[in-house]
Amino acid sequence: MTDMHLHLQGAALRSQAAAQHISLQRCLYVRLRELIEQGALQGGAVLPGSRALAAELGVARNSVIHAYAQLLAEGHVQATRQGTVVAVLPRAPQPAGHVKGQALRADALGVEGGRAWLAQRTSGLERRRPAEQDTWPLMPGIPALDAFPMRRWQALVDRQARLGSRPDAAYRDSMGEPELRQAIASYLRAARGVVCHADQVCITDGTQDSLSRCAMWLADVGDTVWMEHPGYGAAVAAFRLAGLRIRPCTVDAQGLQMPVDAQGRVEQPAPRLVYTTPAHQYPLGSVLSLARRHALIDHARQVGAWVLEDDYDSEFRHDGPPLAAMQGQVPDAPVVYLGTFSKSMFPALRLGFIVWPRALLHAVQGVTGAMVRAGRVAEQRALAEFIQEGHYTRHLRRMRRLYAARQAALRAAIDAHWPWPGEVLGGQAGLHLVLSLPTPEQGGMADVALTAFAAQHRLSPRPLSAYLTGGPAAGFNGLVMGYANTPEGHMGKVVQRLASGLQCK
Repeated sequence: MTDMHLHLQGAALRSQAAAQHISLQRCLYVRLRELIEQGALQGGAVLPGSRALAAELGVARNSVIHAYAQLLAEGHVQATRQGTVVAVLPRAPQPAGHVKGQALRADALGVEGGRAWLAQRTSGLERRRPAEQDTWPLMPGIPALDAFPMRRWQALVDRQARLGSRPDAAYRDSMGEPELRQAIASYLRAARGVVCHADQVCITDGTQDSLSRCAMWLADVGDTVWMEHPGYGAAVAAFRLAGLRIRPCTVDAQGLQMPVDAQGRVEQPAPRLVYTTPAHQYPLGSVLSLARRHALIDHARQVGAWVLEDDYDSEFRHDGPPLAAMQGQVPDAPVVYLGTFSKSMFPALRLGFIVWPRALLHAVQGVTGAMVRAGRVAEQRALAEFIQEGHYTRHLRRMRRLYAARQAALRAAIDAHWPWPGEVLGGQAGLHLVLSLPTPEQGGMADVALTAFAAQHRLSPRPLSAYLTGGPAAGFNGLVMGYANTPEGHMGKVVQRLASGLQCK
């Protein structure tokens, strides 16, 4: 018998197996593996025979045989003429920042050390807001969860799940379920003026997934993307992770402005992608003018670029019918149309879509087939039924009335209770308003500090400065305030709570 009795004792093994609710055989194998990997049993050491070790530990011989067999299969030991011998294992190189004799842990490396392990393209991408804050009052981008017909929706999902067959459990068409693609195409043609057929519609896991696909599939590392400034932070993340160069484009009352040089010529280098939210700019709320829409499309054609039209909440227009999509305003426009059901239904649904231009369709079908493994059959078919039976249109009609009333309640509450001067921006459409505030230089308070105080009162307005896509910019200080998920009767108390919390500071 070797000195293994210093490390292995039958009573200790039985106690450990009972505490961890595992078999004695499993416990023996795990302990032997630990001793080998820690160097307590060094390479070349001959282990006792199965009978001898079983007798020493007071366990069944089969337990030892199975433990040795598992170690042999993993390469921890070798079977030789001398018996079972501990294998000589190569020592793994220690990475930079690793403390000798210490496990590779975040507390050993430090925060900056951990960041160094990530790719450089992740620099500046960070979000640590607890998920529960997304449901607090004033959070932008969250629809009226209290008003969604969840029982009807769940009944449709349950019915589709019951109707499912064995083939439905396999990988599905990577472009999405045909019923849903057809329903979306029909809806978009009627409601948004989008020119498309079902084969151009591709189902995704939401706008973030759609943006990632466009950034990775339509542009190469180092290409330029024009991006609204201020703009949608998740789009910035997608473009950075794809290695694209972001060119911030100022937004005014008519939407995105194409960047020009001192001579008034469109700036070089030419973009490969142009990202815009034309129906309701996020977050300022402006609508891209018809002249600028046509100018963007014309320029994209000239330089071989693609316009990414994010039509995220165009259904909720409060001062008239929704404006037609850019995609259908010009024949064969170089526009990739993106939509989502996160705002019109509920965020956890995680279903969005891309309408690919006909010129790209054959190519992206091949890439989609190679990159995407589709599923979620019941949810996709239920959504198709929800649209086809008219539930979706009726829900949107109810929500337009509801959101108009909730926006009016928020405006009234700001007028009545907000203690500082400010200007309300947006409101023609969507689920949020922007309250522009004096900057610290003008005697105001930084919006980041304001939202930190708001969080202490369980409120979630977002700082306007967080939406800047090109670094700091003068004059952008304010609160992006969602109103969709807060009942009218609570709006006054919500704003009072925010205002009182700020005044206490």
